[in-house]
Amino acid sequence: MSGTGVPQRFISGVVEGFYGRPWTMEQRTQLFKREQTWGLNTYLYAPKDDYKHRMYWRDLYSAEEGEQLKALISAAHQHDVEFIYALSPGLDVTFSNPKEVSALQRKLAQVQGFGCRSFSLLFDDIEAEMCPADRGAFSSFAHAQVAVTNQVYLHLGQPHTFLFCPTDYCAAFCTPSVSQSAYLLTVGAGLLPGIDVLWTGPKVVSHVISVESIDEVTSVLKRAPVIWDNIHANDYDPQRLFMGPFKDRPSALIPKLRGVLTNPNCEFHPNFVAIHTLATWCRSAQSAGDAGEEDQSYSPQKALSLALTDWLQVFLNPDQPGGPQKKGSPDEEAMQTDVGVYVPGPGDHPLYTAEPLTLADLNLLSELFYLPYEYGPRARSMLQQLDWLRAHSAAAAADNDQSAEWHSQALAFDQMCEAVVQMFTRLSNAPNRRILYDLYDYICDIKSGVGLARAHIKTLGGRGACPAAQVLNLDPEPWGFRGGLSGEIQRMLPCHGNRDLFRTPPMTAVYTVRPLRPDDTVTVQRIFKEMQREEGGGATTLQPLMSDGLFSGGPLASGPCALVLEDEEGLCGYALGLPDASHAPPNTQRALWDSLSAVYPSLITMQLLPRVTDPAPAKRMIGCLLSSLKSCGSRGAFCELRPNDRRMLDFYTKLGSFKTLPLAGAPQEVMALGTAL
Repeated sequence: MSGTGVPQRFISGVVEGFYGRPWTMEQRTQLFKREQTWGLNTYLYAPKDDYKHRMYWRDLYSAEEGEQLKALISAAHQHDVEFIYALSPGLDVTFSNPKEVSALQRKLAQVQGFGCRSFSLLFDDIEAEMCPADRGAFSSFAHAQVAVTNQVYLHLGQPHTFLFCPTDYCAAFCTPSVSQSAYLLTVGAGLLPGIDVLWTGPKVVSHVISVESIDEVTSVLKRAPVIWDNIHANDYDPQRLFMGPFKDRPSALIPKLRGVLTNPNCEFHPNFVAIHTLATWCRSAQSAGDAGEEDQSYSPQKALSLALTDWLQVFLNPDQPGGPQKKGSPDEEAMQTDVGVYVPGPGDHPLYTAEPLTLADLNLLSELFYLPYEYGPRARSMLQQLDWLRAHSAAAAADNDQSAEWHSQALAFDQMCEAVVQMFTRLSNAPNRRILYDLYDYICDIKSGVGLARAHIKTLGGRGACPAAQVLNLDPEPWGFRGGLSGEIQRMLPCHGNRDLFRTPPMTAVYTVRPLRPDDTVTVQRIFKEMQREEGGGATTLQPLMSDGLFSGGPLASGPCALVLEDEEGLCGYALGLPDASHAPPNTQRALWDSLSAVYPSLITMQLLPRVTDPAPAKRMIGCLLSSLKSCGSRGAFCELRPNDRRMLDFYTKLGSFKTLPLAGAPQEVMALGTAL
């Protein structure tokens, strides 16, 4: 029940809460129609770049602006959509000044006069420092926000729906944790019961939102949160667009939540998939929750297929806004009065006929622009194929079975690229031009990138004379490289994410770096032995360390200098360090180690199973290990490798801080790399 005693319904719908150009009134009205059709019930008005929503929140709306808002609120109500008006005063509000509170009340009362009955105060993305006047009046920032929010809520007559967005709106912002956050505990204890709280999950853009995480925040807030879901938001990166399905939110969340609002892409038309699949999730997950089932009725892929099937009809419907003129319209007839229908002659070019857009095209489009934390299947395949072709390019020029395999794979990659080009062409000729204009920059960019990759592979295959390969030269056209200041800056940064993504298939697994536990020792030793075999067998000077001194109560049996990497299948790597290598068990290389101890006293070893293809988690793990060694007082660390262990040698080299160390008297099969700490 709300503060008014009216039964609450599950809030489901859309928040226009992104940074960038706000949607038009026509687009919002179209959204209300879709929400009604799909069973969603809420729209939260919170565009960050509406000046009178955020920057100039004190200013009242003009008569013309007021009429627009009245019409918009009326349109929402006509389609059974609850219109929630949000105000974001946190940039410069003085909570302790009664004039400021009056300004808030006056602004919201004006919007209430336009017919709005639901409201929200947002304190997200602001500095958490109070001004001197507020420090003298309130014991904390949270107390200030809670006091003013309660005042406004009561002044408006305790609206049926009133949402509050905290400054710490995700678990990542909570110090030291959600359950111990003084800020959230104050919010939970102080906000009036009829006020609901917005929450984005573990992060600002949450990959997964679990039932356990919602239980935790609910106990702190003393109410079920409304999820402000940023999984389809793209306002943080102008090169990305997200058209994958709503996913990684289990059906069991439904009874645990007050509602879910998606804050999708800045571009209106590509949000068809995000909103459609959310609606499918809400409907099917609600029924599954009522039946006590567990995610049996919602399939992200089925929901995506339904959304794309419906979207195709919008693309192809000339009656949709932005479609071409109908044949036989008065305007067309007027233009055709003095012009006959052209019929090509026997030797003329045939008339160009655009191929119609297909469902397969939209499936490919979705997979290329999927979700923040994962690519669609064909996008992954393209990256993996490109990575394989580059890694095995030496086989292209050979005259054997390996060469045939390389060229077969190159042909398959070329066909993937051609499918992207054909999709681009059919999208460009689709009747609904407004959808195309929202998509055009993105599909043009991916077509360009695919073209460059295609040309590169043809060059590697010895077909450099073809026109497509001519873009890969020392003086390319501007479209042959990523331009702009941002592109230049990114190329100068070490280990930039885009570069790692290009070198290896993208990370789709979730990795955890954690301290070594006693029950990990058998698995770590197994990984060590397995990778020894992988590298060609033979004893190493690290073998006594691994088998004798490490686990049996030795210096690495536990603690911050012994870390493991874990994925969904279990342990997949380790990074171990001895702060003082002189404590290692005696072995044949001890004298060589002692020669390094003055500058590099610590010994480290790291290994990863072949299934770890992304370098990012390994970099994170070795970074944690080196930081731990430094905190133990170490000045430097070294590792031993075989020269034929190209994988780990390449890894340490690309870190940039490790250098080859001289090992006088060392056998040829042993080398050392070191780094200062």
